[in-house]
Amino acid sequence: MTTLSRRPVVALVAVSRPWFWPVSWVPAYLGTVLAGQAWLPARADIGRAVVALLVLGPLIWGAVLVQNDLHDLRSDQANPRKATAPLVAGAVSAERLRVWYRVMALSAVGAAFVVGPLFVLGVAGVLVLGWAYSVPPLRLKTRPGWDVAVNALVVGAVSPVAGWSITRAPWEFPWQFALIGVLFAAALYVPTTVTDLPSDAKAGDTTIAVRFGAPVAYRLGLALWTAALACSLLCAALDVVIPRSTVVPQLVTIPVLIAAYAALTRRPTITRMAVVSVVFAIPTVGFALAYIG
Repeated sequence: MTTLSRRPVVALVAVSRPWFWPVSWVPAYLGTVLAGQAWLPARADIGRAVVALLVLGPLIWGAVLVQNDLHDLRSDQANPRKATAPLVAGAVSAERLRVWYRVMALSAVGAAFVVGPLFVLGVAGVLVLGWAYSVPPLRLKTRPGWDVAVNALVVGAVSPVAGWSITRAPWEFPWQFALIGVLFAAALYVPTTVTDLPSDAKAGDTTIAVRFGAPVAYRLGLALWTAALACSLLCAALDVVIPRSTVVPQLVTIPVLIAAYAALTRRPTITRMAVVSVVFAIPTVGFALAYIG
């Protein structure tokens, strides 16, 4: 009996993949910074912000990834990188995962009420998209274009709006920031379809990389990354959302960011994508410093 099977809590944490939680935490935090023009929410909003972190991290990701694991079993079994996944390794059963999904989904919606009714609608929407992404007959993961769109929308737009909504009305969120976020999120997602291309193709999952091939996916990701940086520069030049004071720093760093992305995603691996995420922190931190300043 494995350690995971002996300790259900360990297996539950493994299923929810804590390393994914910052994928929604970071844009949500930027949304909070954008709303309050401060590093932290007002003291009166701290409690709601903590609950939002719980929802956007372990609860949402746990529910979505459980669905993904249940319906990706064939491709995961063919993927050496997923050999230690709890379901693949036999540490948990499919029935237990279904129970965990219900518990985490209901907990996410219930906790969202603490933040606000519109936050509840957002959480419910993400859960629906997570279901549509993984579960037949829609299974958008296997529909080229939709696989990118779902991830980009949730991470690039919904997450920052969620952070913003802790202190301000969601409909006041600047669409320019959402556009930049969606482009960056799409650029970060596309190379991940290349890392799993062999196992997805063997399982018959037609992701964008399987359908069009790794070279096309590479060029698409690079185009999306460049477009996101261009939009950020344009917004700064117009002094819309992005402070005009960032124009010169952006002109200096954009060629470096494009070159880094181009080099790291040509043959993407998990390690290289982690480095790309660190590279992405450069414009992210620069924006926060300039915006709060």
